[in-house]
Amino acid sequence: MPTERLSMRRIRDLLRLKYAQGLSDRAVARSLGLGKGTVGNYLARARQAGLSWPLATELDDDSLELLLFPSPTMASRLDRPVPDWAVMDVELRRPGVTRALLWEEYRARAPDGFGYAWFCEHFDAWKGRVRPTMRQTHVGGEKIFVDFAGDTIDVIDPVTGEARTMKLFVAAMGASNYTYAEAVASEGLEDWILAHVRMFAFLGGVPKAVVPPI
Repeated sequence: MPTERLSMRRIRDLLRLKYAQGLSDRAVARSLGLGKGTVGNYLARARQAGLSWPLATELDDDSLELLLFPSPTMASRLDRPVPDWAVMDVELRRPGVTRALLWEEYRARAPDGFGYAWFCEHFDAWKGRVRPTMRQTHVGGEKIFVDFAGDTIDVIDPVTGEARTMKLFVAAMGASNYTYAEAVASEGLEDWILAHVRMFAFLGGVPKAVVPPI
């Protein structure tokens, strides 16, 4: 009869006792009322999944289970090439690069590779382990975040049809995400200041803080 799978809470306790408390496998098993072999099995799964302690705060129970217990279909396909997630993460920061494009390139290199849903699920799980996000709470009217969008845009003169290359100034309130955007000629100081003047006029007020890009 197969052993019943531990809950994610007990698995987290197991990993904490092993890596945070530094207990031996036998001591962990005794603390949790488990067999030493069971503890060893879960630790082996954690190592295979590339997990480390402490677990990322954004790694929820569903993501943890996906890493520790891939579905039978996926387990039978573990010989298939796995993308280099660190490279994918860097590539996604380039303009115009999407997950779908990276997956298509991966499948072009590995025709027997994994599907798109698997690709997205495991990439998200990898990000949760190596780059946890920090949740921020914003008070209404307190902050507005400002920056220029990365790409230029073409603004068409409705009379002449002439296209002018412009920069897109974007501002968003922290609490509501209420957004202001306008096209300006450049990222120069004069255009930067005038864009703020028009932004404040549009908002009808001034927040406590204006947060530029770091």
